[in-house]
Amino acid sequence: MAHPQPRENVTRIPAYVPGRPPTVRPGMTAYKLSSNENPYPPLPGVVEAAGVAAAAMNRYPDMGSAELYAALSERLGVPAADLATGTGSVALIYQLVNAFCEPGDEVVYAWRSFEAYPIAITAAGATSVQVSVTADGRHDLDAMAAAITDRTRIVMLCTPNNPTGPALTQTELDDFLAKVPEDVVVVIDEAYVEFVRMDDAVDGLATYRAHPNVVLFRTFSKAYGLAGFRVGYAVAPAPIAAALRAVSLPFGISAVAQAAAVASLERESELLERVEALVVERTRIRDALLEQGWEIPEAQGNFVWFPIGERAAEFAAAADAAGLTVRPFQGDGVRVSIGEVEAGDRLLEVAASLR
Repeated sequence: MAHPQPRENVTRIPAYVPGRPPTVRPGMTAYKLSSNENPYPPLPGVVEAAGVAAAAMNRYPDMGSAELYAALSERLGVPAADLATGTGSVALIYQLVNAFCEPGDEVVYAWRSFEAYPIAITAAGATSVQVSVTADGRHDLDAMAAAITDRTRIVMLCTPNNPTGPALTQTELDDFLAKVPEDVVVVIDEAYVEFVRMDDAVDGLATYRAHPNVVLFRTFSKAYGLAGFRVGYAVAPAPIAAALRAVSLPFGISAVAQAAAVASLERESELLERVEALVVERTRIRDALLEQGWEIPEAQGNFVWFPIGERAAEFAAAADAAGLTVRPFQGDGVRVSIGEVEAGDRLLEVAASLR
């Protein structure tokens, strides 16, 4: 019997695998280190702002996110016309591909990288062009530049790269952009930008100002601790930002999420204290793992990467037995989020037992 069929490309969309919640174990505090979440609760004042907005839940949110746009414009020093918002930066990936790609157009990105890239690209009927990261988890920018063809519409640069950890330098980025045609959109996906501590770090805002084809993606999910509210934003030249807004889901960001994001922007000093504490913990964890003999790539996000290939499932099982949920990518490695100090101590114990 005949029945409705989705488009052929829909059947090829890879599944997004979310980080599992922690396994409850009697007598043991369990920790979720599988989703790169901020372990701290919301900043003071954010819950209160969200509560005020929730009291008006019978009304639609501001579809134009005017207060959020104004706050971002002031905070970043960019025109509001150069901004676009979405339900997390992942929504902006979908919006960009839908706005700029016809079926069969190509999107170049590093792999392994953020697993939403191939999902959004396939959903739009576009073609993924994956370029393997280097042995130490970095973007191979020379190979990515060589992969650009006359069908390429977008290049995605995830920096710091999720899940491997290293970040691009400004020198590397400038050299790469000089090789990219100006009609190709280049995304600098900076979901973890607040955690970067390195020489010659990418200045995303300066880069966007210097190039008519550069887009920044950022999020409130990581450093700001609003993962449950889904708020992301793009900074882009006005024509690109307008295209992103044109294909966005009407009323996508709830009034509660908008209020929480604005309140979080107003509390940046407190935010930066928490981010710095996570960076210190990240350094402690990576240094200890290196001392144990693990090969851990440079870590510039709020996570560390174990490039252990087929041992990923074994590592994840050992962590689970110790009350830690991590994120295995079978055949590639394991990503572990930076969380509470006790969780870090337990991770080091698990890692030592598997050396």
